Amino acid sequence: MTPLAAAILSAIAMTLIVGIRYLITSGGFALATRIRHPGLYAGLQPQMWREVGWSLLSAAIYGIPAGIVAWGWRAHGWTRIYTDIHAFPLWYAPLSVLLYLLAHDTWFYWTHRWMHVPALFRRIHTVHHASRPPTAWAAMSFHPWEAITGAVVIPALVFLIPIHVGALGAVLTIMTVMGVSNHMGWEMFPRALVHGPAGRWLITASHHQRHHDLYACNYGLYFRFWDRLCGTDKGIGTFAGQAKRA
Repeated sequence: MTPLAAAILSAIAMTLIVGIRYLITSGGFALATRIRHPGLYAGLQPQMWREVGWSLLSAAIYGIPAGIVAWGWRAHGWTRIYTDIHAFPLWYAPLSVLLYLLAHDTWFYWTHRWMHVPALFRRIHTVHHASRPPTAWAAMSFHPWEAITGAVVIPALVFLIPIHVGALGAVLTIMTVMGVSNHMGWEMFPRALVHGPAGRWLITASHHQRHHDLYACNYGLYFRFWDRLCGTDKGIGTFAGQAKRA
């Protein structure tokens, strides 16, 4: 097999993996929503089909660069992904996860805020905000140009910050779970966390819901640091009987 064919095959395989991961994760959270809050998505079937369509297109946009980078890592040693857990001190593995989340959160905050510039919002970001209210299927419901801004982050970081393959899997799992759970329309985390000290710095569905309610606030992905520093944090939203702000 030629290198070009191998790279293309890897891109196709990764696209399928991203798409299937989306369907399983969003489908699982949608099922949990049906069980936990029956009727919450009543009447939203046309919207959810649109969300699935945009999300599967985004899966290809995410999968292609990831697949090419994965091929380069396996075939040519590209990237700083390592498999020997002893290549770095053991304490570095959880630190690398935190570094990736902080870097991703920083990129997301500023590109997301940029997407709310009126001209860009009308042309691009309106696809995501067309989900009113968002559902568990909306996490990857992006215009292709917005999907590109999200798709380049992790493939770029693996060239810059060393990370064990298992730690990278943890990053991708956190990214997927938080992306879906933040859009499903109810809070899965306990009140003690959401309204406690940790909740003042961590983003959950209650915080992101307020972004979808008010638009010009709460731009972060994992942490409230940039929102607090830049004065764009407007507390947490209310649903499922939650009325307290943090």
